[in-house]
Amino acid sequence: MNSKKHSGDGVKIIAANRKAHHDYFIIEKLETGIALVGSELRPCREGKVNLKDSYVEEVDGQFWLHDVHIGSNPFSNRLDHEPERKRRLLAHKKEIIKWGYKVRTSGMTIVPLSIYFKSGKVKVEIALVKGKAKYDKRDTIAKNDARRDMERELGGRY
Repeated sequence: MNSKKHSGDGVKIIAANRKAHHDYFIIEKLETGIALVGSELRPCREGKVNLKDSYVEEVDGQFWLHDVHIGSNPFSNRLDHEPERKRRLLAHKKEIIKWGYKVRTSGMTIVPLSIYFKSGKVKVEIALVKGKAKYDKRDTIAKNDARRDMERELGGRY
């Protein structure tokens, strides 16, 4: 199970897009709700969610989440959901319009960083991102390696 629990704030991670930090510069983050159908809740609780290659699109003043795979529910028969259907994200109209404008004008993209439970509701953390070039990725890896080596030398204290 991919679920991890943050300390003390009632947040349970369902799935995280760890590759996003490697592939993109994160400009801005936003917490949104998500419109799910009933049969999607159980796979979320079981951690059967995959964010790989997913993205968010702004259409007519609404955010739509594409290519997120939420596994099927073995207990729902003909009412089962489509695993990779597009899902509506719930955010303030002002934020949606602002982010949509930035995507259209400055070549940025919106990607989901994580899906988690917060106070019993499923939330999606999305980010406004700009793609990294290959040399930027190498630079990030080198910085992380140097930081890890320094922490190892200091015995975990920094």
